[in-house]
Amino acid sequence: MSTSTATKDTNVSNLLPDNNAVFDELDFPRDPDNLYRQTVGQMLVASELIELPHRVKIILAQPKNEIMVHFPVRMDDGHYKLFKGYRVQHNNSLGPYKGGLRFHPDVNLDDVKSLALLMSMKCSLSRLPLGGGKGGVKCNPRELSTGELQRVARRFTSAITNEIGPDYDIPAPDVGTTAQVMAWIADTYQMSQSGANQADGRRVVTGKPIEIGGSLGREKATGQGVVDVLVEMLPEEGIPIEGMKVSVLGFGNVGSWASRILQGMGAKVVAVMDHTGAISNEGGLDCHALAQYCVENGGVGGFEKANTSTASGNNVAAGATAITESEFYTTPVDVFIPAALEQMIKEEQAALINCKVVAEAANAPCTPAGDRALMEKGIEVLPAILCNSGGVTVSYFEWVQNKSNVFWDEETVDRELNKHMIMAARRTKLARQHYDCDMRTAAFIASLEHIGKTYAVRGIFP
Repeated sequence: MSTSTATKDTNVSNLLPDNNAVFDELDFPRDPDNLYRQTVGQMLVASELIELPHRVKIILAQPKNEIMVHFPVRMDDGHYKLFKGYRVQHNNSLGPYKGGLRFHPDVNLDDVKSLALLMSMKCSLSRLPLGGGKGGVKCNPRELSTGELQRVARRFTSAITNEIGPDYDIPAPDVGTTAQVMAWIADTYQMSQSGANQADGRRVVTGKPIEIGGSLGREKATGQGVVDVLVEMLPEEGIPIEGMKVSVLGFGNVGSWASRILQGMGAKVVAVMDHTGAISNEGGLDCHALAQYCVENGGVGGFEKANTSTASGNNVAAGATAITESEFYTTPVDVFIPAALEQMIKEEQAALINCKVVAEAANAPCTPAGDRALMEKGIEVLPAILCNSGGVTVSYFEWVQNKSNVFWDEETVDRELNKHMIMAARRTKLARQHYDCDMRTAAFIASLEHIGKTYAVRGIFP
């Protein structure tokens, strides 16, 4: 695939068309760095290649519902703080809205809208009977006590109770939220609904603890999905999993699980960076020890001094060395996995990256300028709506288990996830071959074709 990337880019050289009629019609912001404009621009490029009807373009260019709430929460010292929360419901033509809840200080409406649109694309690409949604609360969970975090989660749930439901809009964990937060949300929802039964209370969210209906395999699902895509796609790049070198940006749930799974398959994770620092080990970092260190210390910074890693072998060595941000990006690897936040790979970072393949484990990790820079370097980019879809897929499995009152073992979950990821990857490859375009556009095409067919048969009311 990488040998033809430069020529295939000619179809999508303008990833963010400034003169697109849809932008003008819907009065989009002119800021080229606006994440929502970027995301919609990528969708429109694909929609133009497949000649999607204009009426469907404008429907998908804006979410159906944008919900904003403000709610007070009593803090531990007795004072009350006002929090801002969002729930964006992008599209439900395929099924109920589905998407995570993010607790982060940088949460804003346009970013939540972008993530909701991407969730619609993920569900369609994976052929899940779900639509796209996303939500968030503007807060820093690291600065909240357990009691404060619980009150924020419960009060936010109370504020949006009438906007979610087990067959209407089903939230899930995202950055800054956990299975415990989902448990608080499920409990609050059930207590607030007159006549709500236990099953409804459980399936209003996914990503729950196992004890209240969560699914085995959900915690690692997004990282596992990234690995499944790599196993399917890398043979065409001539990169074997055994012995390949990997660098990872972000070592939260997704990055750490992808790293641990790849390490178990014989890959070497040679560099990792997050908000606390960057470390490397040419012989391969001990990702299991690093994951535990991050749980206890909040990030990878200082791991080189902790000496907690004693493992050794063909794909892992003891110890680590602290490196600079520039050294992290320039570390030569086969696969670079951005698994942190959106828009972290700008043109400056893309110019430094030294890899053959970028696997977007995070949502929209590249800016348009960064994306173009990677393409110009001949680096294959496996897009987020493909690589990142493992989480929502296993969330769907959890929802199905809750609706059916059954419980799958982990082997079943992993097997079904693998099927969905492989088929989504193959749909993307087929679209790339048919439309002679880059991989990101191909993934959007495979998603939009399915949604377009849905609107063709359903029509638009009235």
